Amino acid sequence: MSQYGNDPQDPGYGKSGDPYGQQQGGYGQQPGQYGQQPGQPGQYGQQPDQYGQQGYGQQGAYGGQQPDQYGQQGYGQQPYGGGYGGYGQGYGAPQGAYAHWGKRVGAYLIDSLLIFLGYIPILIGAAIAGASTDAQGNVSGGAVAVGLILYLVGLVAMLGIFIWNTCLKQGKTGYSVGKGVLGIKLVSEQTGQPIGGGMAFVRQLAHILDSLPCYLGFLWPLWDQKRQTFADKILSTVVLDQPKQG
Repeated sequence: MSQYGNDPQDPGYGKSGDPYGQQQGGYGQQPGQYGQQPGQPGQYGQQPDQYGQQGYGQQGAYGGQQPDQYGQQGYGQQPYGGGYGGYGQGYGAPQGAYAHWGKRVGAYLIDSLLIFLGYIPILIGAAIAGASTDAQGNVSGGAVAVGLILYLVGLVAMLGIFIWNTCLKQGKTGYSVGKGVLGIKLVSEQTGQPIGGGMAFVRQLAHILDSLPCYLGFLWPLWDQKRQTFADKILSTVVLDQPKQG
């Protein structure tokens, strides 16, 4: 008998244990690491692995039925910007976030007082002219010149304060001085961001409509759901209860 049972006359031919005979070996009928037993878990068999039924199948980290960070929970069912309804659907601030009418009036009064500071030179000029008037009502030429200069200074100061505070500052940050003191902010209803200096100026012009008729537009926030004036509705702006940071 040869070592591998190659002689057909040899009784051990095909029966002796060799790598290619009937004896079960590493790749024969005996199950091994890559064997033939179905249904038994193995390293590469039917047992779910990291990228098999668990990875991309039933409960994987990136697929299937289990939601993940970027699946149904991330960009699927929940809109971006949850607290305010997302930017895709408009800013949509909650009812409680809209500024109360009383705060808006208070901020307006503070801003008006600030503009009134520019009116002080005009009052001083008028006082000088009044003190220089004689009994016949004649005013000296010097007093007239001083009064005119102070009048112009007052007008420039008032205009400058208005442009800086109401247009530039409020348009860039959402806060005028008055709004910053009372913790309310002017923003775009669509983006939730400040509207810019140009639109802030246009909004002031649109307030003309709020005064017609009988200042009804200024009273409209008392019962409006979003507490908007007519100017706010035209320009799609809202005023929020949002204290200034820093």
